[in-house]
Amino acid sequence: MTTIVYEHADGSESTILAKPGDSVMRTAVLNNVPGIVAECGGNAMCATCHVYVAQIPGLPEVADAEDEMLDCTAAERGADSRLSCQLPAVDGLRVRIPETQI
Repeated sequence: MTTIVYEHADGSESTILAKPGDSVMRTAVLNNVPGIVAECGGNAMCATCHVYVAQIPGLPEVADAEDEMLDCTAAERGADSRLSCQLPAVDGLRVRIPETQI
């Protein structure tokens, strides 16, 4: 099984087992992880699933649509900003959820 650690803005963490093929966003939504709003349902059209993540092997590059949406995040965009709907569940992945999504 694939484990993802979600670090919340207050420093607490949620460790979740992800189903193969699910995204980081879908795993969060299915497990009621607070802070991942996911208004568009995973279509890279809203930026309400913004997270900060260190690049690790197995993650896809930022596509043009994701890059464009990252310019619309409520929390400051960083070099490590990604949309969690565009990230596959990769074992050992750690993501930090920003203080706000909207």
